[in-house]
Amino acid sequence: MTDLSKIPVTVITGFLGAGKTTLIRHLMANPQGKRLAILVNEFGTVGVDGDILKSCADESCPVENIVELANGCICCTVADDFIPTIEALMALPVRPDHILIETSGLALPKPLLKAFDWPAIRSKITVDGVIALADAEAVAAGRFAPDVAAVDAQRAADPSLDHETPLSEVFEDQILCADIILLSKADLAGETGLAAAREVIAAELSRSVPMLSMTEGVIDPRVILGLGAAAEDDLAARPSHHDGEEDHEHDDFDSVVIDLPEITDPAVLADAIGTLARDHRILRVKGHVAVAGKPLRLLVQAVGSRVRTQFDRPWSGQRLSQLVVIAERGDIDPAAIRRVLGA
Repeated sequence: MTDLSKIPVTVITGFLGAGKTTLIRHLMANPQGKRLAILVNEFGTVGVDGDILKSCADESCPVENIVELANGCICCTVADDFIPTIEALMALPVRPDHILIETSGLALPKPLLKAFDWPAIRSKITVDGVIALADAEAVAAGRFAPDVAAVDAQRAADPSLDHETPLSEVFEDQILCADIILLSKADLAGETGLAAAREVIAAELSRSVPMLSMTEGVIDPRVILGLGAAAEDDLAARPSHHDGEEDHEHDDFDSVVIDLPEITDPAVLADAIGTLARDHRILRVKGHVAVAGKPLRLLVQAVGSRVRTQFDRPWSGQRLSQLVVIAERGDIDPAAIRRVLGA
């Protein structure tokens, strides 16, 4: 790569818990000889995803090449955060060969693509492609059903599907902007679920977009990197619910950080998180927890009532247990959440 060539950037978008961080960890482990840089846009004040990725840093993607933006949705903080961060990555002593951007689950990709037209960076970087992750199991379950009549028919059984929620619009904007759609959690969805998810997504697409199934973030990097899409020059083909708007709001979502004492049984915590999803409409929980007698941190990742835990690496410094809890505004009750979690 010469100094005059553009650095390719892959934007990885997807709803909360779709598996973006898991995919990036796989790409870090299989860099295809490339030196990577990663920009992580967190939702909430605890950098869980960035911390996970930094624990995987190596020569192909050193810690200094992993940058977190925690001051809000990346598509809303372009001038203040995104542009300076991209400039800093390009100014690293050893220039990255490829930049990966993990957007927050709430980010709309199209406003971000518009930022690549800014004079300060346009001649230096290009959007190699937009990869949208869709949780196949969730899509197959009808959580983003495009058929309004079908949604109305389910009102009595599921009040949450009584209207088109902001969540569905975010989901649609992400897949409409994509060059490739990855159906994650394929093992949980099964062949029937995958087929249903493909049908739901295809009904929303205005152009032909490849849809590939994926489990645990494993996919051949050659399939999703090196697309050469120059997406910043192809905005007209990527419709959005927010076309014509100067900006957008995320006031329908909120988060709270919960400090926890050391726990003794991860299964009890998992059950409590499941209760939050069922009884308090919590969308997402993520963080690290200290377990009595265990030198390793317990990584907690939950999407709805589906909870995954694993011990990832030793604590460095204080054994501080913190969970980020995300829900639609109005569903966040910090006192009730702390009570359920035993905080």
